[in-house]
Amino acid sequence: MKRRIRGIKNRPRLCVFRSNKHIYAQIIDDSNNQIIASSSTLTQIMKQNMKLSNNCDAARSIGKNIAQKSKALGIREIVFDRQNKIYHGRIQALAEAVRKEGIKF
Repeated sequence: MKRRIRGIKNRPRLCVFRSNKHIYAQIIDDSNNQIIASSSTLTQIMKQNMKLSNNCDAARSIGKNIAQKSKALGIREIVFDRQNKIYHGRIQALAEAVRKEGIKF
């Protein structure tokens, strides 16, 4: 049986979704069912700064962006949810960028 990953108020969930062309990251408070912050390769600011949206460099910039947004909201610890994707490639690049910004998980 699969356990469900849940975030709490003082430690929300960082949910990462990867498609073939884009990568999305959301910080979710599961106790209130609210998305606190989000970032993706589809946002206008991110589109201007990157040439390709489906490589590790794009994932690193999304990770850095979501970490900066969470630090601005006072979030220092999160629960990482990779949605059954293996911890490799773009998922790993995003996670390492978030850790490098000082967010713990």
